[in-house]
Amino acid sequence: MDKKDFALTNRHGDLIRGNIHPAETGEAAPLLIICHGFKGFKDWGMFPFAADTLAAHGISVLRFNFSLNGIGDDPLNFTALDRFERNTASRELEDLDDVINAVEGGDLRIERTDPAKLVVLGHSLGGGISVVKTAEDARIRAVITWAGVSTFDRWGPKIKKQWREQGRMEILNARTNQLMPMGVCMLDDLEINSRRLDILAAAGRIRRPWLILHGDQDVSVPLDEGRKLYSSADASNTTLHVIPNTDHTFGAVHPFAGSTAALDSVLDVTATWLLNEARKW
Repeated sequence: MDKKDFALTNRHGDLIRGNIHPAETGEAAPLLIICHGFKGFKDWGMFPFAADTLAAHGISVLRFNFSLNGIGDDPLNFTALDRFERNTASRELEDLDDVINAVEGGDLRIERTDPAKLVVLGHSLGGGISVVKTAEDARIRAVITWAGVSTFDRWGPKIKKQWREQGRMEILNARTNQLMPMGVCMLDDLEINSRRLDILAAAGRIRRPWLILHGDQDVSVPLDEGRKLYSSADASNTTLHVIPNTDHTFGAVHPFAGSTAALDSVLDVTATWLLNEARKW
């Protein structure tokens, strides 16, 4: 695979690290930017495999870490929890904008790729980021959500009250057993920017192609959230594809232990849909 690493400095002076997988076939390929989810990162489980697989289909792929996702110099471990504590949805939107600007401005050059054929793909919380950004940014030609959230507000009033009183909240990362701190800046952002960060409202403003993929056994982000996204979207441009008998990560685990039938299906549907749409551009 003709993969290359990159690092760019965002508008706040923080590093955004990523990897580019140019399309292996054809010329002027579409470019797919992958946005990971909450407690996620670009090298988690399925993402490198997914990028390689989609590149083999003729789609260029860019995967990156949001600058405050808690991953520092070590690409596989959360060693920068002070950054995680400062993260917000608005910061992730800014990071995605900085990545798109770098592609559009030529700072990130990708072989065999037409940067004007730009698509964003978000998993889980990254799905919400992708929806809001697509609603705001005409440069994005299409959007794909994998197990995407329908709201950024994942906590009830009682938890949010305690969170504010304590000044932070610690959440357990079941995989690493780390307690990951979240500052009240996340709550402040959701309240101050409530209109902008209303995912369902943003969904209703999108008039470009959108593929929604969701597992029917997802307990982290239930299928009902995918259905809410679809109900809020422009039906003439939106496709909902339910993957049967699978969970939030389509059976993939970290460290990656190989693909699954569900993940293979997700990648096949994604590649087929995206290439069909890109032929119209």
